[in-house]
Amino acid sequence: MKIRWRLRMAAAQREVWTGTELRRLLAEKAGLELSSASVSALFTKEPSQVKMTTLAALCTALECTPNDLIEVDTTPVERLITPPRPVAELPKAASGRGRSMPPL
Repeated sequence: MKIRWRLRMAAAQREVWTGTELRRLLAEKAGLELSSASVSALFTKEPSQVKMTTLAALCTALECTPNDLIEVDTTPVERLITPPRPVAELPKAASGRGRSMPPL
């Protein structure tokens, strides 16, 4: 499975070109105040996690849906099937009855 962060593309389609513009929209339309560094990180990097409130604010500010911001490829990953390893045979006990009794 692959996940792609598409904020920059979604913003560009709505003619939002800079982090400053996005930050202003987030404050005006969604009431979310983020630092310049946080907006810049969202704009330029693929985040490992996003708060639901931030996602909702981005959707409100850009008038889009989460599907516009996150692309999920659910194609199953092919795995190589490795043959099972052969099990080594255990050495047989000296007597034909199996285990010997411990000394008394």
